[in-house]
Amino acid sequence: MRRVKYVQRVSQVRDPARRYWFDVLVAVLAIVAMLEVVLGFGSPGAPRTTLWFCVPAIAILVLPVFARRRFPFAGPAVYWLLAAGISVVDPLLIPYANALFPIGMADAFLLGNLRDIRQAVLGLAVVVGGAMTIVYNIPGHAASELVFVPLEFAISGVAGFAVRERAVQAEAAESRATQAERERDTAARIAVAEERTRIARELHDIVAHAVSVMVLQVGAVRHKLPAALSENREALMGVEQAGRAALTEMRHLLDAMREDGERAELGPQPGLDRLDALLQDIGGAGLPVRLHVDGGPLELPRGIDISAYRIVQEGLTNALRHAHATQAEVGLRYASDQLRIEVSDNGHGAAGSDDRGHGLIGIHERVKLYGGEMTTAITNGGGFTLTARLPLSEYWS
Repeated sequence: MRRVKYVQRVSQVRDPARRYWFDVLVAVLAIVAMLEVVLGFGSPGAPRTTLWFCVPAIAILVLPVFARRRFPFAGPAVYWLLAAGISVVDPLLIPYANALFPIGMADAFLLGNLRDIRQAVLGLAVVVGGAMTIVYNIPGHAASELVFVPLEFAISGVAGFAVRERAVQAEAAESRATQAERERDTAARIAVAEERTRIARELHDIVAHAVSVMVLQVGAVRHKLPAALSENREALMGVEQAGRAALTEMRHLLDAMREDGERAELGPQPGLDRLDALLQDIGGAGLPVRLHVDGGPLELPRGIDISAYRIVQEGLTNALRHAHATQAEVGLRYASDQLRIEVSDNGHGAAGSDDRGHGLIGIHERVKLYGGEMTTAITNGGGFTLTARLPLSEYWS
């Protein structure tokens, strides 16, 4: 508890100090400038006017600097206009108070650092004009001073402009990164939605087939029942009608999920029985694939079978399109409680395009649907390995 209170007290001190450190510095320099004038009054090179003018003039001179947050251009610009005006009344006051020099440099930096480039250029002109006016009013000034003194303040303004440009570039880069991250998130959400729709269509085919078989079997049993069992026949008629109604609603649902102009898939969804044809297609496209099967092929549930095929298909497609691989391997390991799938290649690892990431998102959705696990890894040689585990225990229990 004491530590928390200590951290809170430190934060309460840090925040104002971080916000007002420049104001404090300007105030200290202004006080130092006043002391310089007061202590050196009457000495050679000292201001000609009275202290009643010099001290209030310095105070009034720095006041606009404190208003820079509310008036980022007017505050620093008025400082130089006042300085030029004071030099007309007393040409030696500004040059004599050496503590005003760093304030002027900081003020020029602030004007150059303005976000509006037009204000920054105008501010630089005000700085150079004010500095030249102050030097010009000094009795006996050298011609070189009219060049080099304003040049010093101009360099400070240009430094502020350079820092501003760098800050603008950093903000633009951050904005682009944020926009790219938003686009990636949006693309990922779209990829998830598309994959879920695809999975839903596949499951529709599976469920529709099962319901169709049940409806046909119920109809066959109903027709074989004798007339004496009319109540049972009516009950089976209700089951048959409910099944047909369910099939109709499922077709409507599938139509709702289908995009405009998209045709219905008339062929059956591919499973691992079509894996050899897939490997041949991928090999014909330029990526030789070796298949390793561990354990006897099992009669998998239809949803698992389709998802296993899609996982292998997506993994090989990624290796072919995005990893620029020259060799790939597919491993299937059958066990009583799970099916383990491994797709590996010798390509460029995970440093591919976003499309590869979207494909992995789709695979993850399939694996998650069946309570499985998915892992990815970069091999020592630079290849990429995708591993998925689909549990089977709930289907065999």
